[in-house]
Amino acid sequence: MIDDRAYGATVAKRRLARRLAVMRVRAGMSLNEASDKLGWSRGRLNRFEANQWRQPDPSHVRDLARIYGASDSERTELEDLVAHARARMWWHESEREPERVFSNEFAGFENDASRISVYMPLLIPGLLQTQAHAEALLRIGQRPAPWRERALAARLRRQQILDRGDGTAPRMVAVITEASLMYRWGTREDRRAQVAHLAAMSRRPGVELRMLRFADGPHPGMISPVNIFDFPDDEDPSVVYLENDTGIQEVTRAEDVQAYKQTFARIRDAALAAAATRNHLDQLSETQE
Repeated sequence: MIDDRAYGATVAKRRLARRLAVMRVRAGMSLNEASDKLGWSRGRLNRFEANQWRQPDPSHVRDLARIYGASDSERTELEDLVAHARARMWWHESEREPERVFSNEFAGFENDASRISVYMPLLIPGLLQTQAHAEALLRIGQRPAPWRERALAARLRRQQILDRGDGTAPRMVAVITEASLMYRWGTREDRRAQVAHLAAMSRRPGVELRMLRFADGPHPGMISPVNIFDFPDDEDPSVVYLENDTGIQEVTRAEDVQAYKQTFARIRDAALAAAATRNHLDQLSETQE
């Protein structure tokens, strides 16, 4: 059976896709052969194995398990995965593309991760923003007010994963830059409150926060924000998300993921240590203009 503490819908869907692909290969069938046996159109099974489904259909999975000769224990595992994968999660709040805050599974991977490594060269990570700062950032975009309201609610809801008290709260390692704290927005009290919030979050046992300062010169991560999600089970590969002004790119190829992990490690090593970062933030929360 699947452990509810270790799996969410996003990880369950990805694991289900991999399980079905492995079983097909074990059964000695090509994609077309399996599709023909079930009278499916060409392409449907390709999409399943590529994890390109919103909610897996239990009957489709049962049919595949039958032709692949799945054992009773395998069938049980597939049923559990389907049940988890079909859960309606809050980040799928709308089926209408213009209204959706998330057009991918970023929030799902973030929710299911056991470790989140994030580097933002110019912004404070969303999980560490105060409401006032999140509102200020959302106002500079071109989205309509109703979408901004949903995006703010989603950002605040995402932050709740760090407060989970059931042992599933992810470990967060975040690297920020001094630049992200120098922009003028809101009131001085708002800006100081954001810095004080960062200092408070950095004192949590599950949060490691480091800062890259101007005084320390150029560093390995001068350009792109990076989000790396690792999961409780080593069988579930890590995922990287890269952000820019127009969208978020998912990276899953093992070699690319490893390269970004190495880059993040260099960025982290170049930053102030956690204790020194905390001291710097404490001082800045009282002197920020």
